[in-house]
Amino acid sequence: MQIIVDICGWIAAVLFLIAYVMVSKQIIKGNSVAFQLLNLIGALLFIINSGYYGAYPSAVLNIIWVFIGINTLLSTYSKRNKNE
Repeated sequence: MQIIVDICGWIAAVLFLIAYVMVSKQIIKGNSVAFQLLNLIGALLFIINSGYYGAYPSAVLNIIWVFIGINTLLSTYSKRNKNE
């Protein structure tokens, strides 16, 4: 089980780094679906990792991060549907 949790943590870190690099290099925008999904999936994986290891402040931060990502995706989806 520990190896799976460790892999989740590493994948989360890579996803966050990819998102950061892509926004920094202006490959994607901060409000893009791609950026939000990279962060959302990364946060979900970090919740697993930090929760398993008892790093509760990090787990709570990532729970909030997930809600922000979901809210942004829903807002983006809603705006796109209004424009169609």
